[in-house]
Amino acid sequence: MVRSPFYDKNGVKKGAWSREEDDILRAYVLRHGHSNWRQLPKLAGLARCGKSCRLRWMNYLRPNLKHGHYTQEEEEIIIKSHQRLGNKWSVIAEKLPGRTDNDIKNHWHSHLKKNLIRNETREEVKYLKTPEYTESERPCELVGSESESHHILESSLVYPTSSETSLTHTQENHSASSFSSDSSFALSQSTVRSSREDQDSVASLEASQN
Repeated sequence: MVRSPFYDKNGVKKGAWSREEDDILRAYVLRHGHSNWRQLPKLAGLARCGKSCRLRWMNYLRPNLKHGHYTQEEEEIIIKSHQRLGNKWSVIAEKLPGRTDNDIKNHWHSHLKKNLIRNETREEVKYLKTPEYTESERPCELVGSESESHHILESSLVYPTSSETSLTHTQENHSASSFSSDSSFALSQSTVRSSREDQDSVASLEASQN
């Protein structure tokens, strides 16, 4: 939306330029040049500030300016230059004669940037739908079915061989026999100790009677 013309407290006109003002500025610059933009409005008879006159001339009134439709070649230059230079619009404008940095910046934000984002999104969706996009490329998802996982778990188990089983049984039998012999020895020792205690009791009883 174009702002309606008005005058500030210093008497400087703001807002949209009229055709009469454009003609005055164009005629003065073509005849006298623009060596001093700060003094130019007063010399030309314009109630504008120097910055407004400079921008109006550079972006709209100077000769050989291009307005409107951008060719495919121009858009490719803007895209490649922006990838290398970023938002250095004045440097990018030097590669496009007749285009202003302000016009290029507006075209980038209003058209090119949105188209690039839209195309990148389409490429990502297209890539996800291609057959080459295999299960191994999706680490965040489960790979294989439940039966395959069960098969993997079973195959990873290690079962003992027949020789290992027989060796285990031999060791168990040896441990059992050792435990049995130890128990018998302990029982015999207990019996001997008990008979000795009985003999000592009888001897003490006879001694007390005599």
